[in-house]
Amino acid sequence: MRVLIAPAPFKGSLSAPQAAEAIARGLREAFPEAELELLPLADGGAGTVAALVAATGGRTFTARVTGPLGEPIEASWGLLGDDETAVIEMAAAAGLGLLPPGMRAPLKATTYGVGELIRAALGHSPRRIIIGLGDSATVDGGAGLAQALGIRLLDSRGEELPPKAGNEGLARLEGLDLSGLSPRLRGVEVLAACDVQNPLLGPEGAARVFGPQKGASPEMVPLLEDNLKRLAEVIARDLGREVADLPGAGAAGGLGAGLAGFLGASLHSGIELIKGVLKFEARLAEADLVVTGEGQVDRQTAFGKAPVGVARSAKRSGKPVICFAGAIGPGAEEVYAHGLDVLVPILPGPLPLEEALARAEELLEAAAARAGRLLKLGWLGKEGYELESR
Repeated sequence: MRVLIAPAPFKGSLSAPQAAEAIARGLREAFPEAELELLPLADGGAGTVAALVAATGGRTFTARVTGPLGEPIEASWGLLGDDETAVIEMAAAAGLGLLPPGMRAPLKATTYGVGELIRAALGHSPRRIIIGLGDSATVDGGAGLAQALGIRLLDSRGEELPPKAGNEGLARLEGLDLSGLSPRLRGVEVLAACDVQNPLLGPEGAARVFGPQKGASPEMVPLLEDNLKRLAEVIARDLGREVADLPGAGAAGGLGAGLAGFLGASLHSGIELIKGVLKFEARLAEADLVVTGEGQVDRQTAFGKAPVGVARSAKRSGKPVICFAGAIGPGAEEVYAHGLDVLVPILPGPLPLEEALARAEELLEAAAARAGRLLKLGWLGKEGYELESR
């Protein structure tokens, strides 16, 4: 039996490569003779750099950049094995995981450090840059990134807005000046890997859907929305690019819209883009079984997260798919319509969150071993998570 093991990161506990190794160890208990191919994945969120660098034999670099609240931090980016493709995840410089819960500030958080990571990558003369959008602390529409790359954001007097001002700085935005944009970007293809397909504005937009997750109060959400709307209007007027309704424009607090507007980036489903880079379909063709997983499977998973991206490809090829989940949330059953055959939780029973995170590798390996034994006996089927108590 040939098994393709292609998990996403289990956020807060395991990287995608660590998850793949744990699953492999567990499956080998039941199928010692199986051929296991490990292909760690990501969908544009945290873990994207590690997954792509590991799969392509690339290199990882570190740069000192500006964090989401203006503090200096160390952030990593990668150069893939072709030496022509740089990969950046915005979460490394402007991610929610960089802030303790009490420090979340969606009106002030900036993507300036993401622009600085792009500058660092440009020093290696890449032909293309993949930017993973996900897990952000920001709602600035990429304004900080633009300023870090030399674009001037102007007020009504033609004076530049303070750098790193976040979403609230957009309230005074009246114009753009791209004359200072880094010339090293000329001829570089920029691809945004979006972990969601939400537009910039409206009921499904960056402010209303994701603002509260980043600490926005009900009173803040309309301010965030109005400022993003202002940004979209100025980009349309000054640059001739309509970004408000683009699928993925609302990813990472509107960074998708900013990349498309300021840099002419193309927006892609993160998992589909990454599958293409890793030649996933060719590897899938050799497999008899596909195994994936992520930290939590819920309704959001059905909107383009890595396990569903894997399952859609597998379904077209008629391959069965098992998905391991650190937790199963509301709406998880919707993933079955997208090609997942079995959903298996890794927890054997209730555990405190801190303990579950600390033991994630051990729990995932044990769950894979249990699933392997059930699979060998032919007992693992639909609604697989219900079989765990048997």
